[in-house]
Amino acid sequence: MGERIYIFKRFERFWHWSQALLIMTLLVTGFEVHGSWSIFGFKQAVNIHTIAAWTLVGLWVFAVFWHLTTGEWKQYIPTMQKVDAMLKFYLTGIFTNAPHPFRQTTLSKHNPLQRLAYLFVLIVINPLIWTTGWFYLFYGSWADWGFGWLDLKWVAFFHVVAAFMMLIFFIAHVYLATAGHTVTSHIKAMITGWEDVH
Repeated sequence: MGERIYIFKRFERFWHWSQALLIMTLLVTGFEVHGSWSIFGFKQAVNIHTIAAWTLVGLWVFAVFWHLTTGEWKQYIPTMQKVDAMLKFYLTGIFTNAPHPFRQTTLSKHNPLQRLAYLFVLIVINPLIWTTGWFYLFYGSWADWGFGWLDLKWVAFFHVVAAFMMLIFFIAHVYLATAGHTVTSHIKAMITGWEDVH
């Protein structure tokens, strides 16, 4: 038996799904620009990629403002408590129907591993992908800004490395979204806001 609690507010759900759509768009068009496949054509892929990137920047500006003004930023403060239990659960427990070691509440939405993963995205993947993407976009201005010594090949390399890191995070995130008490329970919570806690 469990209870139903309201976990994700309307803006969080909008931010989550908009961000997911934009990141998928960036991955598809980015790997096309990189030459991995051809869907839109190079020029159109570059245009879509640039528009999606600026849209995501705008979304993140609103998200940062919302998190700071509502206090929701506290949900992302990392903790090492129960990290080992969460690792054990994700590696073996979900296959043996073990009880979940973390109880979600309105004041504590993310388990310790989620907090660490989101922190890694915020302090490693995002800065790397945005910095290299920004340099890529403004390649013609490097010399004026004093960055004429940069090598485009290395900027491109680290941008692709960050893209693969984001892809790995995205795949893991989608997989772990199915690790609730039912395969769709976490996904439903991100649609409706309500989570059934067992």
